[in-house]
Parts: sequence; structure tokens; C-alpha cells
Amino acid sequence: RGFFCFFILLMGGTLLAAADLGAQAVRGVTDTEILVGQTGPQAGPAARWGAVARGTGLYFKGINDEGGIHGRKIKYFLRDDGYQPAKTKAIGKEFVEQIGIFSVVGCVGVGPGMSVRDYYSENKVLMVSMGCSGVTNWIIPLQRYIFPIYPLYIHEGYALTGYFDKHLKFKKIAMFYQNDDYGKQGLEGVEHYIKENNLKLVASVPAEVTERDLSSHALKLKASGAEAVIMWAMPAHGALLLGESAKIGFKPQWGTSSTLSDGVAMMQVTKGLWAGMIHSNFGETPDSNHPLMVKYRAWHQKYEPKERWSTFYHAGMIFGEPFVEGLRRAGRNLNPETFVTAMETLKDWQATGPPTTFTPTDHQGGKHVFFGQVNPDGSIKRLTDWFRITK
Repeated sequence: RGFFCFFILLMGGTLLAAADLGAQAVRGVTDTEILVGQTGPQAGPAARWGAVARGTGLYFKGINDEGGIHGRKIKYFLRDDGYQPAKTKAIGKEFVEQIGIFSVVGCVGVGPGMSVRDYYSENKVLMVSMGCSGVTNWIIPLQRYIFPIYPLYIHEGYALTGYFDKHLKFKKIAMFYQNDDYGKQGLEGVEHYIKENNLKLVASVPAEVTERDLSSHALKLKASGAEAVIMWAMPAHGALLLGESAKIGFKPQWGTSSTLSDGVAMMQVTKGLWAGMIHSNFGETPDSNHPLMVKYRAWHQKYEPKERWSTFYHAGMIFGEPFVEGLRRAGRNLNPETFVTAMETLKDWQATGPPTTFTPTDHQGGKHVFFGQVNPDGSIKRLTDWFRITK
């Protein structure tokens, strides 16, 4: 009888140990923490976009201060990849094989993001709101562990060109773009609209990421006779191009994607030349009276008052919002599969970003934007309400 009791106790202990081991088997999830990573350029030509990753950090601080999610706090790891895919790839291995993250949230750059997409997918790392997700090859075919809220560049470019044509009556439109998937997909959207509406793109001027002299680019755009120029570029190129254009007296109506919608930052770096820029937006403006924006500004003052409060910084918070909502819906039993199932219940869900819907067959959550124009003080004048650009 004594041996039998001992055997039962032994088996019970073994089963409990096994259950505990199973509970700990979810990479990046413990009883008290969820490990999350993000890469973003903190220096170099794309450094203005580095504010995104820092904004996500602020958002997680606020969430943790409110008690976290189902008893767990978010432990956040930010790494500087310099907008260089090779660095992003190395950091990705660190995130998975050394730190052991559950998810990445945000991440600036198509090249950097694509360098780790397949590796993360193979390791069931959730990729939520990654800033590289505006390209179609990021999500097509369906990627189970990817949940983008960023608008597709093709549709964004199409919609912006349509606004210039139909609302502003510009017929001579030119394009300046970064010569990679990011810029080319913006160009594709512009060209699609131009062709569909029997217009002519008067100039199409590419620039390599490494180029720093854009004087010839500005001359080509001016020589085209363009009334309006749409640009798909990184912050440094946007500033350089406007500077060179100003030198030669070229003053078209400028337009750009949501990737350069930070009026405060871009007014600073261009010394005021960004005023009047028309762009799409995928989130509330920094001075919005939306209740969540009021709370976020209070977090900013409490935790990071030295950071510039502007669109790029707030974008990092937007990127964190659907991730936290997914955690809430997944419940205490958190793993990649329960998280995916939870995210696929979001239907027209909206915080301070776009209306967001995920389904088992469509993970392109963000399909809406609104247009705005930069005021002389860097604030944004809304030109439209939210509207859908992806059917």
C-alpha cells in the first residue's frame, strides 16, 4: 500500500512537472512577461523613422503601467538596424535564438522586413503592424503569422494620384521614387491610375538609397513641366529633393505617402520647405482630441517628455494597438495559434489607427487612409475623412 501511494505521488509530480514544462514551452511567454522585439533605424538617412520604434516602447510602458495584459507585462527589446537588411537579419536571429521573443511589432523598411520575414514565419514569430507591410509581396500569398495594418503602397499611390487629378485638377504629374520595392510599388499605383484615366506621367525619376546628390533629379522633374510631383522616398531623400528644387525655383504641388506624413519632423529637417505637402495618413493626427490620443499625450509627458511628439512617434503606438488587442482576445492561454485565432476576430476594430479587419483568408488589416496637408507650423490640416483604398 505504501509503495502504491508513493507511485501515485510520483506520477502526479511527473505530470505536474510535464504540465509546467508545457506551459513554459511557448517561446517569449512566461507567467509574468511577453517578450517583444522591434528593429528601427536610430541613425543614418532613415533615422527620422527611428521614432516609430521608440513610440512603440512608450505605448508598452503605458500598457504595463495599467497592469499589463492578463497578468503579464510586455518586455520590449529595441535594436538599431540602420535601415540595413543584413543588420536586420542578424538582429532577427538574436531575437529568436538568444532572447526568445514571442512577437515583433513594427519594423521600418521593406528591405529590412523582407530579410527576416521567412525566418520569422518558420519560427512562428508573430509579425504585427510591421512598417514594411505596404508591399503586396509581404502578404501574398497569405502569411499566417503576419498581421499588417499599413496601407498597401499600390493602392495608396493610386488614391493620391486620383486626388491630384479629380480634386486639384492637375494633369501634368511626375513621380520621384526610391528604387526598391517600397518606391516601385508606389510608382505602380501612380502608373495604374495614370493609364486607367488616359493621362501621361510626365516624368518618372528613381533614386538609389545610397544617393545623396539629388540635384540632377530635381532638374529632370523641373524639365518635365510637372505641375505636381508625388514622391515615395525616405526622409533624407524627401528633404534633399525639396532643397534642390528650391534652389532652381521649382515649386510644384508636392505629394507623398503616409511614410512621410510627419509634418513636424519634416518641417524641421527641410527648414520649412515641407509646408503645403499633401499626404495620406493611416492614423489620427498628433493633436487629435480622440480620447486615446489625449491619454497617449499624457503618457508621453509622464514617460518620455524629451521625445518629439509627432506622427512618426505616434505611428509606433498605432503599431502596438492591434497587438495588445490580440493579446486581450487570446486570453491567458497565449501561444502563436491562439493569438492568430484571436486576431482573426477583429472586424472594423479601430483605436487611433485605421479601421482594421483580419479574417482567416485575409490578413491585410489596414485598407483605409485619409488625406492631409502640412500647415506652416507642421500640424496637419485634414482634407478628407477616412476612406477605403483597398477593395
